[in-house]
Amino acid sequence: MTRIVRVAAAQQGPNLETDSREVIVTRLLDMMKQAKSKGADLVVYTETALTTFFPRFYAEDRAEMDLWFEREMPNDATRPLFDYAADNKIGFSLGFAELTPDGHHFNTQILVDKDGKTVGKYRKVHLPGHVELEPERRFQHLEKRYFEPGNLGFPVWRTMGGVMGMCICNDRRWPETYRVMGLQGVELVMLGYNTPSWNGLGGPDTPELRHHHSRLSMQAGAYQNATWVVGVAKAGEEAPGYHLMGGSCIINPDGQVVAEAQTEDDEVIVHDCDLDACAFLKNSTFNFDAHRRTEHYGLITERTGAVPPPE
Repeated sequence: MTRIVRVAAAQQGPNLETDSREVIVTRLLDMMKQAKSKGADLVVYTETALTTFFPRFYAEDRAEMDLWFEREMPNDATRPLFDYAADNKIGFSLGFAELTPDGHHFNTQILVDKDGKTVGKYRKVHLPGHVELEPERRFQHLEKRYFEPGNLGFPVWRTMGGVMGMCICNDRRWPETYRVMGLQGVELVMLGYNTPSWNGLGGPDTPELRHHHSRLSMQAGAYQNATWVVGVAKAGEEAPGYHLMGGSCIINPDGQVVAEAQTEDDEVIVHDCDLDACAFLKNSTFNFDAHRRTEHYGLITERTGAVPPPE
């Protein structure tokens, strides 16, 4: 028997600054219904799926940005997603800005099971960008100003028949992200991102190169940890001169792209992810117990002064 999870990657077109939560949730719900009609077990949404990507805005008073954050989940605006999931037995993963009751701000992603219950929460660890206004940029990238680094680590959850993990956007570029989950036996990583097509500082990168780096990071993470990776983007122009590159895709444990978005609009791509397909590499090339030589990392540290990776 194989363990098939039919996964729907729900790419979003742009969320405009003027779009209400209700308008955006209507689009998300429509994609969930499309996914259900295609037999999906699980829908993966993108980073900050409920709002425009507001870290491009500068506010001297950080509290002015709290309007983009969710104080509870579910709330009145997002309740239709949870109700539909429970009524139709479909899980989902959703990214949003979280304001905790004690006043902490995180870039967060949750995992909701087929009964509409939140079974997992992840908070983004690797925050890119800067803290203060940098006028020389063509647009700001103020994640470090508005978010705190995640405080939950990289956990995995045994749910929906597999070992599930989550990460967000810039996390995908860091090998430790996948490896910490890989050491816990992860079989499917859900990853939402909002990545501009151009760097705000200019420089030599191009949209093509940024797509290459995005794919390269996710494909390497999938292969080196023998896991499925579902990378789900926001795409298109959220404001004049601010274009998000899209490129949503589903990657198998061999690091191969097996499904990908074709547009910069709301688009649902579906693939049957066989979680048992992770087993071959987990038991051969990437059998960590057999081949991973942690005892030598200390020797490397002594000789180079490098910081050893976490156990």
